[in-house]
Amino acid sequence: MPPREVDCLFILSTRIVTPLFVKQVRMRITVFICSCVLGLTSINAQEQQAKDSLATTTISLEEVSVAGLRARKDQPLSFSEVTKEDLKARNLGQDLPILLNFLPSVVTTSDAGAGIGYTGIRVRGSDATRVNVTINGIPYNDAESQGTFWVNMPDFASSVESIQLQRGVGTSTNGSSAFGASLNVLTNAASQEAYAQISNSAGSFGTLRHSLKFSTGLLNDKIEIAGRLGSIASNGYIDRASSDLKSYFLQGVYQEGNTLIKALVFGGHEITYQSWFGVDPYTLENDRTYNFAGEIYDDNGNLNGYYDNQVDNYKQDHYQLHWNQRYDNNWSSSVGLNYTYGRGFYEEYENSLSLSDLRLDELSVGSTSIGETAGVIQKWLDNDFYVLTTNLHHQGAQTDLVFGMLMSNYQGDHFGNLVWARYASNAQPKHEFYRNKGEKKEFSLFGKITHQLNDSFTAYADLQYRRVDYTAMGSLNELGSIDIADDFNFFNPKLGLTFHADENTQVYASYAKAQREPNRSDYENGSPRPELLNDFELGYRSAGERLKWSANLYYMGYKDQLVLTGELDDVGAPVRQNVGDSYRLGLEIEGSIALTNQLLWQPNLSLSRNKNRDFKFQRDGQLQNLGDTNISYSPSIIGGSNLVYAPSTQFQIGFLSKYVGEQYLGNIDADLSKLDAYFINDINIRYAIGPLGWVKAIDFSLLVNNVFDTTFESNGYFYTYDDTWSTPNQTTTIEGVGYYPQAGTNFLLGASFRF
Repeated sequence: MPPREVDCLFILSTRIVTPLFVKQVRMRITVFICSCVLGLTSINAQEQQAKDSLATTTISLEEVSVAGLRARKDQPLSFSEVTKEDLKARNLGQDLPILLNFLPSVVTTSDAGAGIGYTGIRVRGSDATRVNVTINGIPYNDAESQGTFWVNMPDFASSVESIQLQRGVGTSTNGSSAFGASLNVLTNAASQEAYAQISNSAGSFGTLRHSLKFSTGLLNDKIEIAGRLGSIASNGYIDRASSDLKSYFLQGVYQEGNTLIKALVFGGHEITYQSWFGVDPYTLENDRTYNFAGEIYDDNGNLNGYYDNQVDNYKQDHYQLHWNQRYDNNWSSSVGLNYTYGRGFYEEYENSLSLSDLRLDELSVGSTSIGETAGVIQKWLDNDFYVLTTNLHHQGAQTDLVFGMLMSNYQGDHFGNLVWARYASNAQPKHEFYRNKGEKKEFSLFGKITHQLNDSFTAYADLQYRRVDYTAMGSLNELGSIDIADDFNFFNPKLGLTFHADENTQVYASYAKAQREPNRSDYENGSPRPELLNDFELGYRSAGERLKWSANLYYMGYKDQLVLTGELDDVGAPVRQNVGDSYRLGLEIEGSIALTNQLLWQPNLSLSRNKNRDFKFQRDGQLQNLGDTNISYSPSIIGGSNLVYAPSTQFQIGFLSKYVGEQYLGNIDADLSKLDAYFINDINIRYAIGPLGWVKAIDFSLLVNNVFDTTFESNGYFYTYDDTWSTPNQTTTIEGVGYYPQAGTNFLLGASFRF
């Protein structure tokens, strides 16, 4: 994502990093990782084999690594699992959040309306800033904004082994952002066999996807090198909401005996035409695909076309090194290193820019003063993010222990350049009109224990200490400035008990406390306070031969929750504010029912009540107590269904349904802020053949989205302002709203050839 104010990167040391030092680090890390990946091939093929068999060791190390990061059925946590096989049939170019749309309590949206480009995910009404994402245990959320931007890693689902979605306060290994949910993503495990794979898909709105994957398989039973190159292009459902996305993934694996080492390099380059403006109610009714971005007006106020480079342009590269070591049947450890380098900008044409805001002198033409100009600006973000994670894991017969640490450091340069202006005044080429720098350091310690008390009960405790230091200073756009120097110390405990009624049935209860610091935008919009959450969960899981289902009752009580106001700032980022006391009370039900040997039904239902207590709002110049109001972007009903018919291993057809109930775009229960409920249905068909000669397998996939051509909007914004000028001595509060229309019936058709 380009400077819509975000992306992350990190530093192991706490010293101030000079530009020369950063360049040296980037070069050294690049050389180091490439050496790890390529140098694996030079290891002597005649090395002595480990006492353990390779298969046993590989499985054990992979399982140990996953167990240290993820929730398990004997722990009192609510979660859902997604495998790469689950993703395969639908993975035709849409972003990862869209592929997870049918999970419990999940709501997704797409700026461009078709699931490619900027996409978002909410869980239990919590936005992306509260959905913590880790990739191989490494935090992915942007350090300053706390959000996630999947557009920066296009086609990443093609390199995913599995995903776990934890709802509520997640485990301490999932980091700081787990207020609403946690997404734990693991990339591809080492392949035992060599292969090459070509995947192509095409569909509505000029969508084209090309992907090339390969793996050497295990060379000398020890080494694998694998990679992926991908390209996705789409015009988008919304006018000019185009996407040009490039991605890559390279992995080197060394495994022998009790040692597993992975070196990964992955990233992407996205160029997307901006489409975050949405549409007003009138435009929604008359031209729902219209895009206000890039409008050019002449001096008489007539529309004169659109700026053709109103784009986000951002690159992001990730370098990871993981070392997993097993010492005996009980003890193991893991160390993870990460460096992320992000840089890019968004470019925007504006019909009226203040020369003073651009830090330029006003012009005088005769007796006329010129204080505004049409112009093109770029807002840049250049950042570095370094992470070190470690953990020590003990797996015993009755006790499972994990101790760990995380250290990180983020440094981001934010600056703006004037590209062109009708009246340039005293501007020099690439005139810089603001610059500020943010630095965020984090240190955390955690310990988790899962202890089997007896045949029936398992106790769980998870303790986390976090230290956060955040500074930001310098000039902002529009003559503003930022000066932040804040630090936080958080202690986040989690406790729970699981009752095992039998081998396949568990009942659990848990309590968790979570605390979060504000993000950068919160500081820019006021004087925010950190958030506090007390999360209570009561759940039931049953896994029978033909019926698997779970139910979870939760109460999430917030103090000083930073809720979305419904408004957007000048770069399209949601505005938040502290609201005092608020809560979420809900019930989640998820099932998997084998109706026959060929017919599987996977339904889920979420019911919730989401309220701000004693919410105060100034209307018409008077402060009013509105009582308990609905929390924004929090539908009380969310339902999903996946009905899969698979008469053979080669063919399957799925009918997917999603219902999202009515929700408010603001917190004052204004009628104008209601977003209508919607019910959409997709059809997903997969057919596999092979082997055919030297072709190992051919997979055909068809995805028809919104098969009944439902007209709906999955997201929007709501704002108010006070009119003090129309009527003397009178204040009138005016409301406004915008919507993000989603596509009607559309399709994606793909074919994959594996050699």
